[in-house]
Parts: sequence; structure tokens; C-alpha cells
Amino acid sequence: MRGREAFGMALEALRVNRLRSVLTMLGVIIGVLAVVILVAVGTGAKDAVEKEISGLGTNIILVVPGRLSVGAAPTQSKLNLADVAYVRRVVGDPAKVTVSLQSGETVRVGGSEAFVTIVGTDQNLTNIFERPLDKGRHLSETDVDTRRRVAVLGSEVADKLFGDLDPIGRQLTVSGARFRVVGVYAKIGQTFGVSRDQEVHIPVTTAQRLLGIARVNGIAVGASGPDEIEPLQERVVAALTDRYPGEKFSAVTQTQLLGTIGSVLGMLTGVLAAIAGISLLVGGVGVSNIMLVSVRERTREIGLRKALGAKQRDVLAQFLIEAVLLTTIGGVIGILLGVGGAFAIQALTPVPASVTWWSVALAFGVSAAVGVFFGVAPARRAGRLDPVIALRAE
Repeated sequence: MRGREAFGMALEALRVNRLRSVLTMLGVIIGVLAVVILVAVGTGAKDAVEKEISGLGTNIILVVPGRLSVGAAPTQSKLNLADVAYVRRVVGDPAKVTVSLQSGETVRVGGSEAFVTIVGTDQNLTNIFERPLDKGRHLSETDVDTRRRVAVLGSEVADKLFGDLDPIGRQLTVSGARFRVVGVYAKIGQTFGVSRDQEVHIPVTTAQRLLGIARVNGIAVGASGPDEIEPLQERVVAALTDRYPGEKFSAVTQTQLLGTIGSVLGMLTGVLAAIAGISLLVGGVGVSNIMLVSVRERTREIGLRKALGAKQRDVLAQFLIEAVLLTTIGGVIGILLGVGGAFAIQALTPVPASVTWWSVALAFGVSAAVGVFFGVAPARRAGRLDPVIALRAE
């Protein structure tokens, strides 16, 4: 039997049993749909995190106490402003080192209030991180040296507290202390799921006095170029380790953060795809069962064809093509629904989703492979039927 003839007969068999064919394809459709959507969500999350980290700036080294790794418990910081000055001497360019001290506090303006992240920092912040202003100015060296009560607001904080009013020059209260607004940052979005537009930046010296502490949470260093990052990492960590014998310090770059988080998200995406693949396996079992039923129903037809000269491979090819057609048609429908679902999730929800060509190709390839794998047994059974026994079957 020619391939075209076998293909036509397989299509006719599926057309005759339309309802059964659709119900059989349903398992494959759901499996492929799940694979495409879950991989798209996992890939979208990974892309979003990479974009957020890249948006911080370039050639940044984050210096923190302890070992900075996914799942590691936070370490109580021993760093203080004297250590920041020490790191500046080690780096050789004071303008390339900034500091961070963070705390969650409630800020108020009249009857309006908001719970925000207070960030104590200094004038070097914008030399290292990308933080454009919408209006006003950044913190200055004089602000830090004189412990001025001035603040630069994130865009969401400014909108919530002041509405349509221009906040520049106006006052807000932080933990009972009054601060004068000198600047408002442009809208920047989230990093690691935390809105950076809900931050209020104040001089680090003022933050220490306000919170009653002498420590800082971490230090950020800006390397002059990619080639300088690794030597600078080693130099800073070695200097702090010498300063605090027995203590551990980490100097982590954006590339390392991306690698660690990317591997975790990649693993998560793989797990999600594997879970979705289980439904494909179930769909394949359904295909195999239906094809076995089809062989039993068409036993006399098979016997007649073999009596008229059809060879074993002709019968095997026909039933195998039927199984593959079931899964590939179901796979195409599942891909179309999955791509449409991923775009709908991206457009209608805050969940990021990104459809990749390899996930579509993988889903289609797996659906076709499922047809071959689960169609072989019924096809072989049909091909091995004895024509005399088959013709006598009821």
C-alpha cells in the first residue's frame, strides 16, 4: 500500500469516528497546552528577573556579611561607616562605593500614610545604580555629613502621600521626625518582586540616628569595567576578612546573581514541564486504549484486506498513521491554545509569560512521539492477525 493511500484511509477512519477521535485527542491537547503555558510562565519569570537585575546598573559588586546564596539564612551585619571608608580606600575611587541601610517604616503627610522601605544611603548611589529622577535632586555629600532630614521619594510614595501636589519642598513624618522632600525618583518598577517605587531615600547618617543603630546592611561597589570585577571582588573580600578575622564576607556580581537565580528558575521550569508531561503520558495511554478497541472492532476488515493481498506492514502502517494523526492534530490544537493562553496571561494578569520556539517544538515533537510510542502495540497486533481467524471473528 502506498503511503498516500494509507494516510487517506487513516483520515477516513478518524472522520467516521469523529466523537471518539476528539475525546481521544483531548488528553493530548490538555498535555501540550499545559506544557506550553507552564514553560512560558517559567521562562517569563526568568526573563523578568534577568531584566530587573540588569536594570540595577552595570558592573556592580554587592558586598554583604556572611555567605550570600539562595536559601542561606541572613547574617547580622557587623559593617559600619568606618568600614565603608575603609572599602573606599581599598577600591581607590571613593565615588564608586555606596552604602545601604534599610528598614520598613510608616511615613505620614497630614491624614495620609504609607508603609515604605526607608533606605539610608549617600551621594554615590547614582554613580553605581540606575536611579533617574523625575523632579528635584539626589542626596548630596553635605546632606550626609550634616545629617540633614531630607528625603527623595519613590514615585508611588509621592503619588500616595501628595497626590497631584508637587512634593518638592514639602514635609513628611518618618517615625515622628520631620523630613523635607528634595526629590522624586522616576517610576522604575520591581526588583525580586519588591517595588522600588515604594522606597524613601534619606542620608545614611540620618537613618542611623533615626533607627538608633550604628551598622549598615551592605556596601555596593561599581567596577570601572567587566575586567575589573573579579580582581576587585577578591581585593574587597580579602580586606574585610583581614579587618574582621574569622568572619565571612561575600562580594556578589550581577552575573553571579543571574546565574544562581537563573539555575533555580530553570530547574523550576523543568519541573513544571515534567508535571505537565504527565498529562501527555495519560493522553498517550488513552490513544493506545482507543487504538486497541479500534483494532478489535475492525478485525473482519483487517482479515479481508489481508486475504486480498495486504501485507503485515501495510496494516501496521495504517494503524500507526492513525495513532500519530490523533496525537499530532491534538498537539497542534494544544500548541495554538497554549500560545493563546500564554499571551492572555501576559496581557490580563501580572504573571509574566514568554513563549519560546523550543517549547513549541518540544511539545509538537513529544505529541508525535507519543503517537508512535503508544500506537506501535495496537498496530503490531493488527498486522499480526491471521486473516482466516480475523474473517471468522464476530
